[in-house]
Formats: sequence, C-alpha cells, structure tokens
Amino acid sequence: MASHSIVKQFLAFCTGILLLAGSALSHAEAMPNTDQTQNLTSIRKKVEEFLTVQTAGYPGRVTVTAGAIDNNLKLAKCPALEVFMPQGSRAWGKTNVGVRCNAPAWTIYMQATVNVVGQYLVAAAPLAQGRVVDSGDLLFESGDLAQLPPGIFTDPEQAIGRIVNISMNAGTVLRQEMLKASPVVQQGQTVTLITRGKGFSISAEGHALNNATDGQLVRVKVANGQVVSGIARNGGKIEVSF
Repeated sequence: MASHSIVKQFLAFCTGILLLAGSALSHAEAMPNTDQTQNLTSIRKKVEEFLTVQTAGYPGRVTVTAGAIDNNLKLAKCPALEVFMPQGSRAWGKTNVGVRCNAPAWTIYMQATVNVVGQYLVAAAPLAQGRVVDSGDLLFESGDLAQLPPGIFTDPEQAIGRIVNISMNAGTVLRQEMLKASPVVQQGQTVTLITRGKGFSISAEGHALNNATDGQLVRVKVANGQVVSGIARNGGKIEVSF
C-alpha cells in the first residue's frame, strides 16, 4: 500500500510539472518576439531627424514633432530605415512623411508637424494702392510662419521699393501678390544695350518699347530702327546675350 501511495504521489508531481510547462509554452507563444519587431519609437526619432535636416536654413526657430504611431502596429525589424516626403508633401506645417524598409519590405505613412517661429512683415499703417513702399511702411511681427498664407515677406529689402497693388489696413500681413515690383525700365526711356558674347562686349543706346521690372524681358528700338529684346536691369541697362 505504501508503495502504491508513493507511485500516486510521483504521478501527481509529474502531471503538475507538465501543466506548468504547458502554461509557460502557451505564454511564450502569445508574447511577440520583440527582437524581430521594429521599435516604433525609433521610427518617430528617424522622422524627426529627417525633417530637422530638411528644414535647415528656414527663417526662424524650427521645431519638429512626429505624430503618434498605433502601438498595435507590428512591423518586421528593419536594418536600414528610409524616410521620404510623399509626392505633394513638404516639410512645412502639418505634413505627411513616409517610412519604408526594403528588406524586409514594408512602407508606412505618418503625420508630422513643422513649426517655424520667426518674424514677418505687416503694414505699419494703412497703405493706398499705387504707393511705393518705404521702410516706414513696414513693421515686424512674430509668429508661426507655417500657419501664415504663402508668399509672405520676412526681409524688408524684399518689400521696399515695391508698389502697393491693393489698398490695405494697418496690420495686414504683406504677401507677394499685394506688392508688385517697381519697373526698372519705363516705356520710351533711353536705355543702354549691353551685348555680350564669347570674348566681347558692345554697348549701344536705344529706347524701351515697354515697361519692365528687374529680370523681365523688354523690347528696345535702336538707332537703325531694328528692335531687339533683352533682360531689364537696374540703372536702365538691358542685357542682350548671344
């Protein structure tokens, strides 16, 4: 009887060991192998590093924040992450960024925000249409440039000398379409044609047939009646190249 009791105790002990082993195996199978899955925090860090490089040289203090990634997302571990801007996206304001892996192959897209805090120009006083802008018409304000309309001015030299295209109130954020460039050449003005070629340069006078701002094309009538075209420059000079 004692021998029979010992056998029963031994069998019960073995059964317990098998149950514990089975439980441990099931638990191990349920847990993901973290050594084989991509760390999501490293993806966000890579995106922020990428955008920091892309925004180098922006006019202001730049902060970059990568959006959250769903913690339930399981990606195969990648030895070389590649970050890129999808077509139509840019590193400005709220944007989309792509992250891909070539081997193993997968691609995800995530949101990010680029804030650019800096100074921009506003009208210091009401500006009437046709007024030529001078330094007294301009005032700096600070804010997130990425939240402003496109075409703003951040440097007074960009706006001084331009002509007010539409009347505006004080405090209006100045944009490119509101101020047109002043012509450097007026129709009928006597101008100097400078013709350059390989190893030579010739100057001649003529009369402009149209108004033109710096860098625009202007037609000029010379003394013999011929009409030539060139690029208008400050000081009444017209560049003609061959």
